[in-house]
Amino acid sequence: MGQSGRSRHQKRARAQAQVRNLEAYAAQPHSFVFTRGCTGHSVRQLSQDLRRVMEPLTASRLQVRKKNSIKDCLAVAGPLGVTHFLILSKTKTNVYFKLMRLPGGPTLTFQVNKYTLVRDVVSSLRRHRMHEQQFVHPPLLVLNSFGPHGMHVKLMATMFQNLFPSINVHKVNLNTVKRCLLLSYSPESQELDFRHYSIKVVPVGASRGMKKLLQEKFPNMSRLQDISELLATGAGLSDSEAEPDGEHNITELPQAVSGRGNMQAQQSAVRLTEIGPRMTLQLIKIQDGVGEGKVMFHHFVHKTEEELQAILAAKEKKLQLKAQRQALQAQNVQRKREQREAHRKKSLEGMKKAQTKASKDSDAEDPGPTLKAEGDCQREEEEEDEAEYFRQAVGEEPDEDMFPTATKQRQPYRPSGRQHQGKDQSRGCHSDRRLPNPKKRLRRAHSKLGSRRDAQDRGQDQSRPPKKLA
Repeated sequence: MGQSGRSRHQKRARAQAQVRNLEAYAAQPHSFVFTRGCTGHSVRQLSQDLRRVMEPLTASRLQVRKKNSIKDCLAVAGPLGVTHFLILSKTKTNVYFKLMRLPGGPTLTFQVNKYTLVRDVVSSLRRHRMHEQQFVHPPLLVLNSFGPHGMHVKLMATMFQNLFPSINVHKVNLNTVKRCLLLSYSPESQELDFRHYSIKVVPVGASRGMKKLLQEKFPNMSRLQDISELLATGAGLSDSEAEPDGEHNITELPQAVSGRGNMQAQQSAVRLTEIGPRMTLQLIKIQDGVGEGKVMFHHFVHKTEEELQAILAAKEKKLQLKAQRQALQAQNVQRKREQREAHRKKSLEGMKKAQTKASKDSDAEDPGPTLKAEGDCQREEEEEDEAEYFRQAVGEEPDEDMFPTATKQRQPYRPSGRQHQGKDQSRGCHSDRRLPNPKKRLRRAHSKLGSRRDAQDRGQDQSRPPKKLA
């Protein structure tokens, strides 16, 4: 069989390129766009349109339920590498838009004075240009009139710049620039205009007829005598087909761009077509945390330096009390952990001691009959004598309950693992058991012997034939 199409070095280079692409993609900013609270259908549709603007570096199919909090979203955002939250909410009077930087803030809160959805913008255009290939790459961010109007304006511009990946103007590929996001700030009204456009590049310097042929749109030439009339004058074309270009949108291309006639170092016109959505925003406040923290700027509330210092002192005191509570709680947790560990060790030691003691008791030898008292040995000898007398007199073995010690054969002592509670280990016999009286046993034996003799005599009398009377 032949070798595969790629060599080992080609496969290695391709794998390394994929790893570099993944690392570059992870280094870019990513975002979540969602709504909070009861917003209504229009605001939810506006959030979907914002996701289209932020593609492909956003979660297009993100679903946030009512029971999910901001902390839940933050817990998910960390492992996924999300750097920004775009949150839309609605009250009885206004619609608000929050831009959060993760994980430490700040948070910018805007009031949405006006907004227009994508469907309304597209329906108002005579010819719109919007297709899926435009959303493969992120849009080009353009900031207008963000001058030295205060620290809050500078911070706002920095937040929007960090929302999209940075580009190098000397190395950027113009074929990846298909969309444009325009943010224009008005210092007089302190409002921010949010506009989204589609970019199209067309060659200039050619007649309208030539442009039509380059676009593969052949006009009706039934009234023309020669094709030169179409190329020279553009006869037969309507005025609506010729879009006016001027110095405001004509430039020289530094590299070739996809499209017929867009060659390097040639004059081309850049045309913008709005694809929505539109928003008119007004900055309300800036907080140094994620949805909370110190208020760095507020559009409606202005405080003096003394009030700010008092607020800062109260917050520092609150933070100190919180730190003290956390330290005390940590000490209590450590103390309880040590107590549990000491109790566990003590329990294990007690269990080991009990096991050792049980093993020693089981291994101990039986003291045997040598430790028995002399009285007990004498009693056993007497019982053996009485049992022997019973055998000689009766001619049968005595019952077990009459002479238990004598009738049983002595078995060798076998130590057990568990000693009986009532057993006297020092003497080798049961201490709570009462020994039988030998005299009573002897009397019972004589009575039994007598009863058996009487029965034998009666049997012999019955077996004899009766005497005949004279």
